[in-house]
Amino acid sequence: MTAVTTHDELPLTDVRVLDLATGEAEAIGRLLADLGADVLKIETDGGSPGRGRLPAVAGCSIPFALRNANKRSTVLNPETEADRHRFLELVGSADILIDSGIPGMATIFGMSCARLADHFERLVALHVSDFGTDGPRAGWQATDPVLYALSTALSQSGPPTGTPVLPPDGIASATAAVQATWAVLVAYYHRLRYSIGEYIDFSKFEAVAQALDPPYGAMGQGALAQRSSGGWRGRPRHQDVYPIFACKDGYVRLCVMSPRQWHGMRAWLGEPSQFQDPMYDAVGARFKAAREIGALTAALFSDHTMDDLVAAGKSHGVPIAPVLTSSEALASDHFREVGALCDVEFAPGINVSVPAGPFIIDGQRAGLRHRAPAPGQHGPDWQRTDTGLPASDEAAVRRPFEGIRIVDLGIIVAGGELGRLFADMGAEVIKVESPQFPDGLRQTRTGQAMSEAVAWTNRNKVGLGLDLRQPAGTETFARLVATADIVSANFKPGTLASLGFSYPTLRSLNPGIVLAESSAFGDRGSWSVQPGYGPLVRAATGITRLWTSDTIDDARPPFLDAVTVFPDHVAARVTAIAALAALIRRHRTGHGAHVHISQAEVAVNQLDTTYATEAARAAGLQVCDDPSYHGVYPCAGDDEWCVISLRDEDDRRALAAAMGRSPVDRDRGDIVDEIACWTSTLDKETVANLLQRAGVPAAPMNRATDVLVDPQVRHRKLLSDMVHPLFDAPLPAEAGPAPFRNIPAVELRPAPMLGEHTREVCRRLLGLDDDEVDRLINVGALYAQGQVS
Repeated sequence: MTAVTTHDELPLTDVRVLDLATGEAEAIGRLLADLGADVLKIETDGGSPGRGRLPAVAGCSIPFALRNANKRSTVLNPETEADRHRFLELVGSADILIDSGIPGMATIFGMSCARLADHFERLVALHVSDFGTDGPRAGWQATDPVLYALSTALSQSGPPTGTPVLPPDGIASATAAVQATWAVLVAYYHRLRYSIGEYIDFSKFEAVAQALDPPYGAMGQGALAQRSSGGWRGRPRHQDVYPIFACKDGYVRLCVMSPRQWHGMRAWLGEPSQFQDPMYDAVGARFKAAREIGALTAALFSDHTMDDLVAAGKSHGVPIAPVLTSSEALASDHFREVGALCDVEFAPGINVSVPAGPFIIDGQRAGLRHRAPAPGQHGPDWQRTDTGLPASDEAAVRRPFEGIRIVDLGIIVAGGELGRLFADMGAEVIKVESPQFPDGLRQTRTGQAMSEAVAWTNRNKVGLGLDLRQPAGTETFARLVATADIVSANFKPGTLASLGFSYPTLRSLNPGIVLAESSAFGDRGSWSVQPGYGPLVRAATGITRLWTSDTIDDARPPFLDAVTVFPDHVAARVTAIAALAALIRRHRTGHGAHVHISQAEVAVNQLDTTYATEAARAAGLQVCDDPSYHGVYPCAGDDEWCVISLRDEDDRRALAAAMGRSPVDRDRGDIVDEIACWTSTLDKETVANLLQRAGVPAAPMNRATDVLVDPQVRHRKLLSDMVHPLFDAPLPAEAGPAPFRNIPAVELRPAPMLGEHTREVCRRLLGLDDDEVDRLINVGALYAQGQVS
């Protein structure tokens, strides 16, 4: 494993985190620990209950081992006055406190997380629960399938009709952990600048609704194809937007988007005469002819291997990826080359290969350095007695990133969302694009001036039209970089350097600059040169193989992940976390950083328990599996469904009681049929309410329109009306990353048209007068909205 070897090099070295979290929320502390924070886990006698979570190998919990690596552990007894006092001392000297569940572990020491935030004014306190501590669903229990159902991810997964298909278990909780880490670091940076702490009542449900497949947020072509056809009720209509084809030794997936890529595909097919019309340069026209194009492609691919097809696709400039299993993906040369995996000793002599963590900073992996600690392995104290972090004396409490400037080259979802996350919290984000290479989200339906995706993804930004291929454009960009704090991009690796702006060049222009990049497969390793989109990332990392169902009776391959945007939104947040950690280090040292995040590694780390479990099995180790069972069941109404999770025998007994039946041993298929018979006579909300009252996790399947009237969403004010002059009605939009107590609410300024603020940016930031701006426009270096092209 390639790892950061000097502790001082890690960006969060001086940050103290007191970790009271259990279960999935433990992943938050792990992310902070990877970045160098001193994360001290508090356990009571007997150790954390998470140590018994399944699946397990050699008696050791796989999820606990992964979520608690790089942390330290101390044991405190809440029954003794001395340990209660020591607990308060630790809280008072911590920067960040993480608690989870209702009422939370802090209460056993005599104070809630909220009260600790009140008592220690500089503390950033994060309280994680399934639905937040207030609202009509505050008492509900969630599993990943419950979160998929309520967030609309389930409604976008599966065939066009029939039973929806649950996404792979684990993605929802991991997504919530990433969103929580972003929120808590935003609050911590706010504290550094304004010397005031924060309390965050964090809801996993809200996080998944914002950061997995948001019903009101940026989307990929797959989801866009559904919405553009009108009257969409959330079910996939075009599962073959990114088609998968059988070949000699498996499957491959294509992702042909641009006219140039289509021309390469057409040449590969032998230039069929029926597809020479220029109208097929448009994605929509190819969608309509998908059956005919697919038949030609299937015939071409059937006698070739995955490796041969990937090589041929590369030679034709066609984005293509093998559809690998998780074991095949982890065994690939690429992941080994880049140090994306490392071996963890779960028991003496028993090692399992696991994902090492997604963060790459200054060319080094900030990932797994040491295994999860034994209970009480460390004393109840911090590694450093004095953090030495400079405190701000700014009096006015403003948004965390006010005064921070970002030059945003990001495109589509992963790139665009990164800038938006900072813009929402007060940063000045300058979106740079040119008419020749506009952001792909600017594709619109007939008669539209702007797409909803652009409005959501680029709100709160300003628009600068600039062509980096023009010498005068390059010079203007360099001057802009000199005024910035962050440059962000998600181009193919090497593109920014080829334009003359490698990280060393950017650093020579601005020594404190943070370059925040992401790409499909990272900037090194054998896969780094491959063109990549989210669907290809999912295929090559094994996720497509996990996103399937054995109940679908269809001639097409049984893979059902075409409409999801995963991992784009999560990758944007992981990149934002790394960039913000770099800003925190710069606050201490004055030094900039280069962040580069592989979206493939983000995806693999989201499912680290699944991948580690499969690696253990592949190594011939005995695995004790999680006995949970999750099902999707029909409800009364047209295409209405609910999810029910059965975690243990208590849930099974409670479900039987709710159904008015005796709990008896039956074949699983019989039980599923019996449950379906019961739910099909009831409204989906009725099923969920009955079971939640009985302590069984259950939820109705929400569609986008359902989210708008969801009682918890409305009570917690998750969405706000976003007004844009180019839209007749306000668009629902997320109100912020989490409900902060002290950070001002997000403003919702309209997303810019291409080049809308070119003149204003050039005057204000670069000191250019109107004549000079006109000259640069005339030579093609700049573009301003409304100019005659």
